[in-house]
Amino acid sequence: MSDNKIDKDASSKDSTNQDLSNDQGLSFSPPSKVNQEKRNFLIAATAGVGALGAAAVAVPFVGSMLPSERAKAAGAPVEVDISKIAPGAMITAEWRGKPVWIINRTDQMTSELAKHNDQLSDPNSEVPQQPVYCKNANRSIKPNLAVVVGICTHLGCSPSEKLQAGGDMGENWTGGFFCPCHGSKFD
Repeated sequence: MSDNKIDKDASSKDSTNQDLSNDQGLSFSPPSKVNQEKRNFLIAATAGVGALGAAAVAVPFVGSMLPSERAKAAGAPVEVDISKIAPGAMITAEWRGKPVWIINRTDQMTSELAKHNDQLSDPNSEVPQQPVYCKNANRSIKPNLAVVVGICTHLGCSPSEKLQAGGDMGENWTGGFFCPCHGSKFD
């Protein structure tokens, strides 16, 4: 009895569908063939627009991770023309807001460096504070050039240059720098 009822329900649905299709002009025919070229074009266009949108969103994020021009300038290397420094003379450059002294030492200046070893706390540069290329008697790449940051180690002020031997520093003075703030002398 239940099988008959199912068959009646199925046949009544079929007749209802036929009535709808005939009455309202609806057709339940199989779908037409898909235009594959059109579908491929739409997929490619959508992917292209999506990629452009992702790039437009990513550019500001990547740009925010790069250092600013101010940060680049603060830590950037400084180029100085040292060819015009006369022997025994000094020029001052600026690096990270600090004065950097570049001294073209004379032969006499370089020969007297070893005489001060007994006054130095680290005459052989054994404490790892200097780069490898400065671990020599001249503490420089080229023996005649000294490149130092011109800041006093005591209070951070900038000492005065007193490169000439003797003078107002006394007859034992062989040349260097004098900090008037507290009387420190640097050879």
